[in-house]
Amino acid sequence: MSFNIPPPWIDDPEYLRHYHWMSRAIALAESAGQAGEVPVGAVVVDSQGEKIAEGENRRERDHDPTAHAEIIALRRAGQALATWHLERCTLYVTLEPCPMCSGAIVHGRIGLLVYGADDPKTGAIRTVINLPDSPVSNHRLGVLGGILESTCRQQLQTWFAQRR
Repeated sequence: MSFNIPPPWIDDPEYLRHYHWMSRAIALAESAGQAGEVPVGAVVVDSQGEKIAEGENRRERDHDPTAHAEIIALRRAGQALATWHLERCTLYVTLEPCPMCSGAIVHGRIGLLVYGADDPKTGAIRTVINLPDSPVSNHRLGVLGGILESTCRQQLQTWFAQRR
């Protein structure tokens, strides 16, 4: 006997919100990939659910080693809100942040980080190291990983395969 059970998120407004903003981050990542950058996108949303900033990888275009999608989005969010205290914000990013970005996320006091795919090489949220929960962290970061994970992972794998 089988039951036709709808996915648990179909009526979950929180999941649908995460799906919406991660989809926007994926579109930004696509734009970065088309420009020759590693396809990573990020979106910052305020406590009212409004987008206040976004970014995509720009290291190659800007000749800037810090021009990761998360850093760009965090800088723009701070400028938009006229504060570096981002505790009422959610950051959506397609790939688990690296140590540099994880440090910036913690120091910016982001309230919630939502990411797509784990990064088995440099992931500093849960996969390789766990910077937010380490003794050096002065802020407890809420983390939700795996939102549209397969789409985010496939986007990266396809981009790298085309360059090899």
